[in-house]
Amino acid sequence: MKTLILGGDGYLGWPTAMHLSAHGHEVMVVDNYLRRNLSRETDSDPLFDVPNLHCRSESWLQKSGNNIEVRIGDLTDWEFSKDVFNEFKPDAVVHYAEQPSAPYSMKNRNTADLTLKNNLFVTFNIIQAVHEIVPDCHIVKLGTMGEYGTPNIDIEEGWLHVEHKGRKQKFLYPRAAGSLYHTTKVLDTDLLWFYVRTWGLRVTDLMQGPVYGLETYENVGEEALLSFFNYDEYFGTVINRFMVQAIAGYPLTVYGKGGQIRGYLNIKDTLQCVKLSIEKPAEAGEMRVFNQFVETFSVNEIASLVKKSGERLGIDVEVQNLPNPRIEMEEHYYNPIHSALENLGLKPHLLTEEVVDNMMKLILTYKDRIKTNCIFRGVKWDR
Repeated sequence: MKTLILGGDGYLGWPTAMHLSAHGHEVMVVDNYLRRNLSRETDSDPLFDVPNLHCRSESWLQKSGNNIEVRIGDLTDWEFSKDVFNEFKPDAVVHYAEQPSAPYSMKNRNTADLTLKNNLFVTFNIIQAVHEIVPDCHIVKLGTMGEYGTPNIDIEEGWLHVEHKGRKQKFLYPRAAGSLYHTTKVLDTDLLWFYVRTWGLRVTDLMQGPVYGLETYENVGEEALLSFFNYDEYFGTVINRFMVQAIAGYPLTVYGKGGQIRGYLNIKDTLQCVKLSIEKPAEAGEMRVFNQFVETFSVNEIASLVKKSGERLGIDVEVQNLPNPRIEMEEHYYNPIHSALENLGLKPHLLTEEVVDNMMKLILTYKDRIKTNCIFRGVKWDR
């Protein structure tokens, strides 16, 4: 298929581009380097430098013989968005092109404004471009499990069947997002569902849990092909952050009691899930919602996994409980259903001791590049 990856410079966007290209898809990536720029502005550079998209595309061509087209521009600009869709005419579009950080979205009014405008305007332009130019194109939107919050009932895969006063109706599962970033993802879902009903779009909404990992099948041993690996409070995901903290001798930053439970997945499984979704697309007028994770852990359980790995590697790891800067339940019921992607063919990679140790060993090779001053910034939700 001709697959357009929006946000193709990001932690997940670039590995997705290589993965789909390696499996025979014609790929174009689009980005405006927003995340790179925000990382610099907040002094939150990744663990190692990442070449620009043109250089990465050239490295991938030399390695694989496959070309990944690159376009640099702002997808909140309708004329640029329209030009990209007119040029490439995609069969599928993978939408990663959003400001992805909950803490950044909660930092101040300006960061909230950027998050709201960027995320919603890009989603709106994608919808309009698909309808106007490629109406049969399948939109795969990367949502987040954080849209659901932590309800006291099982979290179904996107939809809830309700019986009320003798009548029945299927509704989108109620959302209770925990940050402005997560709220923009809820609004994305609402926009897409409206236009699925109105224009008959075909959409898959992937409700993804926090991702961890660095190596994929396409980049092993190729530093030029590695993706961003942030470990700061703004852009680092919790497992990646804890591992870097352990290697740096910085206490693991557990917020509050550490009982917060979430669903996690290896970066290799993100790539599997996106590939399965585009190769087995939604029907016209259908919005599928898949809960994209493979196993659940509390923050305390993650900290324990990393601490034990440190012990095996001869590293003394300290765990520190900090006052929770977020507004969230620290002890709660959490049972999200996640069978749809496995039914499509997902073969999960679990967070085993071997996986943790191998990640720790890889990070250890970059120990001298860790900047401990950016690990914890103390962004408070109730500022």
